[in-house]
Amino acid sequence: MKRSKFESLMSPSRLRLLQFLIGVLFLYLLFVSFEIPLVFKADSGGFFTDTLPRPLILESEEDFSYKTAPARPDNDPDLVHNPGSRSPEGNVREFKGVSGLLFNDSSFDNIGSKDELSVLHKTARHAFVVGKKLWDDLQSGLQKSDSEPKQQSQSQNKNKNQTESCPDSISLSGPEFVKQGRILVLPCGLTLGSHITVVGMPHWAHAENDPKIAVLREGDESVMVTQFMMELQGLKTVDGEDPPRILHFNPRLKGDWSGKPVIEQNTCYRMQWGSALRCEGWKSRADEETVDGEVKCEKWIRDDDNGSEESKTTWWLNRLIGRKKKVTLDWQYPFAEGKLFVLTLRAGLEGYHVNVDGRHITSFPYRTGFVLEDATGLSLKGDLDVHSVFAASLPNSHPSFDPQKHLERLSKWKAPPLPNGNVELFIGILSAGNHFAERMAVRKSWMQHKLIKSSNVVARFFVALSGRKEVNVELKKEADYFGDIVIVPYMDNYDLVVLKTVAISEYGVRTMAAKYIMKCDDDTFVRVDSVIKEAQKYGDKSMYIGNMNYYHKPLRDGKWAVTYEEWPEEDYPPYANGPGYIISSDISQFIVAEFEKHKLRLFKMEDVSMGMWVEKFNSSKPVEYEHSLKFCQFGCVEDYYTAHYQSPRQMLCMWDKLINVGKPQCCNMR
Repeated sequence: MKRSKFESLMSPSRLRLLQFLIGVLFLYLLFVSFEIPLVFKADSGGFFTDTLPRPLILESEEDFSYKTAPARPDNDPDLVHNPGSRSPEGNVREFKGVSGLLFNDSSFDNIGSKDELSVLHKTARHAFVVGKKLWDDLQSGLQKSDSEPKQQSQSQNKNKNQTESCPDSISLSGPEFVKQGRILVLPCGLTLGSHITVVGMPHWAHAENDPKIAVLREGDESVMVTQFMMELQGLKTVDGEDPPRILHFNPRLKGDWSGKPVIEQNTCYRMQWGSALRCEGWKSRADEETVDGEVKCEKWIRDDDNGSEESKTTWWLNRLIGRKKKVTLDWQYPFAEGKLFVLTLRAGLEGYHVNVDGRHITSFPYRTGFVLEDATGLSLKGDLDVHSVFAASLPNSHPSFDPQKHLERLSKWKAPPLPNGNVELFIGILSAGNHFAERMAVRKSWMQHKLIKSSNVVARFFVALSGRKEVNVELKKEADYFGDIVIVPYMDNYDLVVLKTVAISEYGVRTMAAKYIMKCDDDTFVRVDSVIKEAQKYGDKSMYIGNMNYYHKPLRDGKWAVTYEEWPEEDYPPYANGPGYIISSDISQFIVAEFEKHKLRLFKMEDVSMGMWVEKFNSSKPVEYEHSLKFCQFGCVEDYYTAHYQSPRQMLCMWDKLINVGKPQCCNMR
């Protein structure tokens, strides 16, 4: 009975199945026995390191010391990845300092003349055509210089090392000043003790033409205005961007909102105005800091009534006891319509001092980020006839940038070699050709973070070409030495910054194969560890992180006006402010693909453009939006992720605090 039951269990069909499974198991064991020795014979970087993802370990704020970067052979060929590939083999290679953004004459042919953005696309086309010529000229010029005889090269180097000679005084008559575009060029800037004298005459007041200012009620008279601006200016960075105002001196004889004559002084850096110093007729407070011992504002009101309650009480008491009011004859407002004046601007130890007709009027303290040698021009505009301009005690030689660049060219500031594996975060930094000081400040500060020095995070400057040949030549030399500049070969233009953003996306996904791509400016301080931690919260999800703007409307008038032809919609899409934001690699891949298909819509505001592209991507794949005020749009806040509008000195100060204090603290010195 038991035997028959066993035989029923071991039927021929089941026996054959068992034999088959035993055979498969034998073959598998045989295969493994041959494979394991091969694995252990492989090099240590082959199986266990390259095929497995290496987690990014973040240290504390206090530990930012230099970490040796992984070595990479210097003779590796330049390779370009296919769009969107994150190489499992880790064979990431870098372009030779030039963006791989593809562009040709037909790039915008599908944009019809009726398209609302056709003007910007035509500007982009022209910028690339001019940029190609500039790049070809730059390359041919460098090749020519390399082929010159050694003796001639040494002679040129000798001449180059000589300091630039500048006149110690400059004098222009009124007609000569007007002929030069109402600008006095100061080739070597200013130095301590330099002074500029202007002889001029304010115009008589005229009716205000600006309808926004001349708001009249029925029966009111026209608003009468007369004012002029004297400005010390630096070099303009790119076309379309105003030059920095190192000093803005604005006497408003009539037309100020207060209804009184005032003098307003300020600075403007990267088209952003600082805090204004207004002199309204009252002498600066006794407890207010002075400038070289001079008060910031002198008094020009005729009586001693300073508007305080004490003055009013004293006036009533004097009247009750019959004492006559004593009036002190003080100076009037220093400028008068139709009256000649002599103004002297002097550079002191702590600030600028302005005297009119021999009397001190105002003093304006120097602000961090603006130095005397940067003041390469004096501009006079507005309701003013200039009779003559005279500058004296000027420096005979410019503290040239060439010696400075030579001193800064130390190997420790060079970009580290690229890793053999994929990059976690790629940071593209927008910059301009003559922003050497800004780039050096970044190299010396947050680009020294151990995550960047170890190449887990990679940062590169993106710079377009300048119309000035000498700027391009110096830029190419800087790029070749430091190895951290990507040249986007088009003619730089303020309205075309968006092209650099596209180039950052292209470089991030194709050259770096990065998981996350960040865009920032060269005056943005970045806390690298905090930024990457924020991005890692989303893993492999599509994401867009920054200081978000929702339901913002275009300005239809004023300096920053956007026409309906440029932007026909009533609202902008949600977008992160331009000084610092992060996107995932799939969004970058989408942007590059759309650009190369000639379908990418361009807008002159690059941050709005990014919001527009992300919104379009979001229609096919959900995107995680994150808003954080720690990505600062203006200035700096405690515990920031990024801080904007930071001068080179502020950059170094913030890095010093991050290293020595171990906490993110601001250096609000400007």
